[in-house]
Amino acid sequence: MAKRSSGERSVRVLRVGENIRHVLADVLRRDIVRDKDLFGVSITVTEVNASPDLKNATVYVLPLSGANQDVVVAALNKNAGFLRGQLSKTIQLKYMPKLHFSIDRSFDEAGKMNALFNDPRVQQDLGADEAPEAEDGDEG
Repeated sequence: MAKRSSGERSVRVLRVGENIRHVLADVLRRDIVRDKDLFGVSITVTEVNASPDLKNATVYVLPLSGANQDVVVAALNKNAGFLRGQLSKTIQLKYMPKLHFSIDRSFDEAGKMNALFNDPRVQQDLGADEAPEAEDGDEG
């Protein structure tokens, strides 16, 4: 059997992470976590990265409004045990991973890249390469 590179995850790990993401999004949507910092806050679960041994999982989240991100993540980490218990009611695993919540910064990075591509200096460089060439020999 071929060894995996350190960055490559198995299909099982990816499938478990995706399953956790779906169930966790449903639990958070139902608003059953009794925490004043999470009450009425819509939270998007963007990705779950499970460790290869499936004992730990990093859950990337983003509050819908984008406000109070640090407060929301702290409240989720405080209630991680409860959320883990809710997951174990639906997902059948030998060990339910410990959940660690973190803010998903990928949307910020995508916004920075979009702004960079829309910068007039970059557009000027891109426009120079894409400019149509003048046709020779067009005499009337």
